[in-house]
Amino acid sequence: VSNPQSHGFAEKLKSWLSWSWTYVCAVWFAMVLTMVYVLRSPLKLQESVTAASMFLNTLTPKFYVALTGTSSLISGLILIFEWWYFRKYGTSFIEQVSVSHLRPLLGGVENNSSAGLFSSANGEVEQRPSVSECKVWRNPLNLFRGAEYSRYTWVTGKEPLTYYDMNLSAQDHQTFFTSDTQQLKPEDSVMQKAWRERNPQARIRAAYQLQLFWEDFQKGLEVCLWEFLNVFDVFRCAAAYVLLAEEEATTIIEAERLFKQALKFGTVTSPTGKDTNLLVYIKRRLAMCARKLGRIKEAVKMMRDLMKEFPLLGMLNIHENLLEALLELQAYADVQAVLAKYDDISLPKSATICYTSALLKARAVSDKFSPEAASRRGLSTAEMNAVEAIHRAVEFNPHVPKYLLEMKSLILPPEHILKRGDSEAVAYAFFHLQHWKRAEGALNLLHCTWEGTFRIIPYPLEKGHLFYPYPGCTETADRELLPSFHEVSVYPKKELPFFILFTAGLCSFTAMLAMLTHQFPDLMGVFVKAVSLNCTGRVNLCFSPCI
Repeated sequence: VSNPQSHGFAEKLKSWLSWSWTYVCAVWFAMVLTMVYVLRSPLKLQESVTAASMFLNTLTPKFYVALTGTSSLISGLILIFEWWYFRKYGTSFIEQVSVSHLRPLLGGVENNSSAGLFSSANGEVEQRPSVSECKVWRNPLNLFRGAEYSRYTWVTGKEPLTYYDMNLSAQDHQTFFTSDTQQLKPEDSVMQKAWRERNPQARIRAAYQLQLFWEDFQKGLEVCLWEFLNVFDVFRCAAAYVLLAEEEATTIIEAERLFKQALKFGTVTSPTGKDTNLLVYIKRRLAMCARKLGRIKEAVKMMRDLMKEFPLLGMLNIHENLLEALLELQAYADVQAVLAKYDDISLPKSATICYTSALLKARAVSDKFSPEAASRRGLSTAEMNAVEAIHRAVEFNPHVPKYLLEMKSLILPPEHILKRGDSEAVAYAFFHLQHWKRAEGALNLLHCTWEGTFRIIPYPLEKGHLFYPYPGCTETADRELLPSFHEVSVYPKKELPFFILFTAGLCSFTAMLAMLTHQFPDLMGVFVKAVSLNCTGRVNLCFSPCI
């Protein structure tokens, strides 16, 4: 354990060195000026300045046109590059290079001491949880690749999933669906290779390879299935059917048929370990198939049974699937019962939890809500609760309202989301926009109140109100998860970097000088000579010997 006193002394020493460096530079600059003034005669500075002035006076206007035009072109190219870099990465290239390479040389010290701290309600500083702010989660409502994502690609020619997102899914499948034993079985190796394949057709061929191996093995034995369960792991064949249902099935009906086939293999034995994960995955996807095919009550029953059978698998967020299905049934009392269990201070939050809670409270008052009447008489208790719930939801994820209010176009949700990020907002709005529209006046109440959240948290990256400060790493992670044709929502909105404004001003100024010099060469020549003579006179005055 490090000594806090020595650590505090080291921090004070670093801050003192950083503070004193400015004054050291100022003293050094003053010494240089003094040295130049003392050595002005040996260095013949006055003669050099006079010669330079004479040379400038002999230059033609064409030279100044070429000079200013070249300066304008170079600054324009820098401006275009800076703007492109800022749009793509959200920061200035020149500032990034300066901070990364020049600041350490100048003695700058990055202030990371508060990265793991947050302010509590009583103003004291407490340690933040060690869980990463920008952890990527599996999207509980992710679509089917073959039946939904691929159909989008066929129609639009655009890829809705990024390689980073698909690679995370492959890692999930390898982690959850392969055997617990240290030595992989042959069928495990086939499936691991299938999940790793980047080409969808290669993954499908690997799944068929495992199915053929299973069929040949089954035909070669004339004993009861129960007698060779220990010889061959039928769960691997279930994994092959899962892959085919996700990748090859072009309709939800076909995907449901393949998942039922996988479930038939998966329920032959009493699964343990990662085979349980595979079984839970199959049942969950079957419930989602039933939801998409309109059998919503059946889907709700399957989800409830799954949560009751596997209560320890709360990290899979099956309750979010249940909430969406219950909202479709307009069973708002059941939705409130689920929220009462999962909207707890000790449990991790999500956009689904926060915005569903806000929707229920807004629904109770939104049909009679009027901004004009509320401004005259003030907000009632129920309206105040609804507004506070909206502010809470917006603080957790500020990207959602623009999608719900259709101020921003929706895309297909990714297979993984970043909590409090734009990817989570896309996933939530894609499935829940219809529920907000169904509640009369709810979107109007959201439209009138959601921006008031930002007055409560003027500095969201430094201090939050009901949640931790907003993480600053969401933009980078969302750009990896969302396709390139989607404009990633950034919060808080970044101002244009200084160097973009500087290069824009420089480009405009030099372009204007080039145009004026080209159009009015005589007038600009007189102006340049006047400026040159004025500067020469001042320099001569500075370096002339004192009388």
